[in-house]
Amino acid sequence: MSLFGNLTLGQYAPGHSVIHRLDPRTKLCGAMGLMTALITLKEPVPLVGALTVLTALVLFAGLPIAPLLKNLRAFRWLLLITFLANTWFTPGQPAEVSGFYLPGMTNEGLLQGAVFALRMIVILLIAAILTLATAPIDMADGLETLLKPFVRFGLPAHDLAMMTVIALRFIPTLTEEAERLQKAQMARGADFSGNPLRRIRSMTSLLVPLLVSAFRRADDLAVAMEARCYRGGVGRTRYRQLGLTRNDYLALVLMTGGVAALALSVFI
Repeated sequence: MSLFGNLTLGQYAPGHSVIHRLDPRTKLCGAMGLMTALITLKEPVPLVGALTVLTALVLFAGLPIAPLLKNLRAFRWLLLITFLANTWFTPGQPAEVSGFYLPGMTNEGLLQGAVFALRMIVILLIAAILTLATAPIDMADGLETLLKPFVRFGLPAHDLAMMTVIALRFIPTLTEEAERLQKAQMARGADFSGNPLRRIRSMTSLLVPLLVSAFRRADDLAVAMEARCYRGGVGRTRYRQLGLTRNDYLALVLMTGGVAALALSVFI
């Protein structure tokens, strides 16, 4: 079984869904606004509501569901550890079920663990939807446009946008490389089966070759960019100009309403 094949964050899936057709600035602003609002939530009910709305949006837009579920599965151990750590280390009243006390767990810890796990699930889904439905070049252009007002304060908008997109694109690239290295080592007799702790220990043998491969790919990318006379954003033109449509304005209104509803739920 592959240790890395489930991670889909950073992958782009071409399509013609409603979310695909939105301006990248609309998607970036909506994603950042929703993530910021989610961080402030301390109750599970608004998070469940946000997850339900997000799921309905994915189904309505016709986005592929399998990559989103695979991405969540890749983080299942992190989600479980986050939940258990909160249940065990949050002080409060001992938790019990049908008269039996749960060892080391508290009611407050169970609530906080559920909130943290749900928050991570929703944020991971938003990030996966953003990268799944936005081409890398569109994301770079959108991020650069959003950061352009800060150029007067010395912020390198183009460089920052380019680095962010390259970092996102390197996630699936390194995932594929790690999977290839794992299969090569399995062909030589390496054993990656067993319980989670044993599998994590087996993964350490992949770290050195994976780091070497990452540096090699980064060097190849730098050479390719230099060969194409890349000089940053100076004098750069765009083949396709960004522009907001009626759907973008409608999406911005709906997402602003969603952010406001999540923010107000904190005080209710």
